Amino acid sequence: MNTQLNKEGFIQINIVVKDIQKAAEKWADLLGIKVPEIRKNHLDGNEEYPYLYRDEPVASDLLVCNINMGSFAIELHQPAGGASSFQEFLDKHGNGVHHIGFEVGDRRDDLISGLEEDGYKMRTVGYYPGSSWTIVDSEDDLGVNLNIKPVR
Repeated sequence: MNTQLNKEGFIQINIVVKDIQKAAEKWADLLGIKVPEIRKNHLDGNEEYPYLYRDEPVASDLLVCNINMGSFAIELHQPAGGASSFQEFLDKHGNGVHHIGFEVGDRRDDLISGLEEDGYKMRTVGYYPGSSWTIVDSEDDLGVNLNIKPVR
């Protein structure tokens, strides 16, 4: 593999779940914390901030819950309608770790290009004000997908 990620950039573990309320309550109990807020995100691109899944523009809904673990976050996702990497994962595997995320700064484009040269396809690309995220389809080789972000 020609592409290398800096381990210091590790920022998240994403877990896709069928029941986010139950998972959030169980994590809160396990960690001895207040149940984190669950919010609904509508993922829908436009010309300025595209959202692509398998190279096609799509719209989908996602229930999201973040658990701060200090230097990284556990991110719970429950698909809530529409085609997405998260729904694909849930249909294929059930509950489980969908991706691990890395913050890479201005190396993002070079890393994505390198990963593509290494044979990896970009499963999802999303942009939002101030940053972006790219889900790299790497679960066959790494056992998990990657999320590459310039900044959190």
